[in-house]
Amino acid sequence: MIDELKKDGAERMAKAIASLKHEFKRMRTGRASTSLLEHIKVDYYGTPTPLSQVANVVVEDSRTLAVTPWEKTLVPAIEKAIHKSDLGLSPNTAGAVIRLPMPPLTEERRRDFIKVAKAESENARVAVRNVRRDLMNDLKEMLKEKLISQDDEKRAHDEVQKLTDKFVAEVDQVFAEKEKELLQV
Repeated sequence: MIDELKKDGAERMAKAIASLKHEFKRMRTGRASTSLLEHIKVDYYGTPTPLSQVANVVVEDSRTLAVTPWEKTLVPAIEKAIHKSDLGLSPNTAGAVIRLPMPPLTEERRRDFIKVAKAESENARVAVRNVRRDLMNDLKEMLKEKLISQDDEKRAHDEVQKLTDKFVAEVDQVFAEKEKELLQV
């Protein structure tokens, strides 16, 4: 029973880490990456559709993305979607190919991204701690209903805290890697 509780908690904490990594993928670091455009939706015959489903997105070189729509009529819709995104990219269209040059990040912009990354990291830490709180409440409830002994509750409490510390350390490590990547010129 306690093992199932810990396993469930570990899975939920791992999801918080996965969510943090996903958010970090979307952050622009000065290098071209197709993951920057994953969240962009294009108006495809009145339906918001992910860009990857209406066009081919490739990294042309370290600072340029190329978007090739499968239908030439989608070029204006894709350009509009990219302009509306929060990426600050300006598309250059040459026929049916849309090129997205990545402007070099200024020091100020890098610092802004680090602040955003720090806030995302703190959100992940809070999510991990919320899972810990839920597990602790479940343990207290089990003790109250006499499903486990006080010794078992204390032991499980210590194990949940170790699990929490492990995942918070992982959040810190993921943040440190992203910070290093953002500061790299």
